[in-house]
Amino acid sequence: MQELMQIGLGLLGGLAIFLYGMNLMSGSLQDAAGDRMRSILAAVTKNPVVGVLAGAAATAVLQSSSATTVMAIGFVAAGLMKLRQAIPIVMGANIGTTITAQIIAFKLSDYVLAIVFVGFIIMSVAKQQQVKLGGRALFGFGLLFLGIDTMGGVMKPLAENPVFTDMIAEVAGVPLLGVLVGTIMTLVVQSSSATIAVLQNFAAQPGVDGTSLIGLDGAIPILLGDNLGTCITALMAAIGQSRDAKRVALSHCVFNLSGCLLFVWLIGPFAGVIAAITPGPELEVIARQIANAHTLFNVSMTLIWLPMVPLMVRIVMFFLPEKPRRPRDPVHEHEGRWMPDGAAA
Repeated sequence: MQELMQIGLGLLGGLAIFLYGMNLMSGSLQDAAGDRMRSILAAVTKNPVVGVLAGAAATAVLQSSSATTVMAIGFVAAGLMKLRQAIPIVMGANIGTTITAQIIAFKLSDYVLAIVFVGFIIMSVAKQQQVKLGGRALFGFGLLFLGIDTMGGVMKPLAENPVFTDMIAEVAGVPLLGVLVGTIMTLVVQSSSATIAVLQNFAAQPGVDGTSLIGLDGAIPILLGDNLGTCITALMAAIGQSRDAKRVALSHCVFNLSGCLLFVWLIGPFAGVIAAITPGPELEVIARQIANAHTLFNVSMTLIWLPMVPLMVRIVMFFLPEKPRRPRDPVHEHEGRWMPDGAAA
């Protein structure tokens, strides 16, 4: 019991360090480049392809798909951008957010404390604001990996627990259950990057037979659920906004839900493609395979949906139609107006 408590606290502590590092890095990058990203997004949305590239680039720089999506929602709410222009940006944000998983797939454990130290020194002694923000982002980047290492360290005893491995085997064997687990994880943590980092770290743990605890086939459904769960941030950002802003958030949900419904039936072939792209010993490459699966999923769905942006607009308009206008009442139209003496009512 005490061991399970230590594992649980270790996971929660590692996750807290990861999330703090992620938020610190993302916030610093947004402070340093946010205004520039806003102006770029507002200027390059006439062409859908350019809109996708701009959304991906902004998210890669800001390290937050939520920030890019919220920007798009804000532009639409302010009337600076139309719904048809915002949807490609949201698609690009889904691609850009996969950069985090790609970075995490690198083995930086030996350099984590050095990165934290250098970032701390820069943000402490720098005089220029931009340099200070860069140091703070580097410090957050180091904490991000420190959190991953912490979670990885406490996960190792779980790999030898037969009750836990049997439970994971059940999840891995039922794709829909894996999707549900991934969705709930992201809804609770409010960060798909964090849940995917946990997934990458967990999949790299060896089971009793020396293979990955969950394997690529078991990891992909959870990955799909992670993508689905991240929609909640956009929906929350759209509360109280204009109807078109709500439609942008809904388009994000349609994009991820349609991808989940499509790929959940193609897990075997999809895993085969990913394994062919990223060959090697399973435990050494599975973190990179999960990152590549995340990227390929979002790129594939963007290629599918980009030519059908008008259809996406019609779908979200169907679920969120224009509010009917109240009919004019000619009998009471004159109420509240000044009428000359003797005029007919």
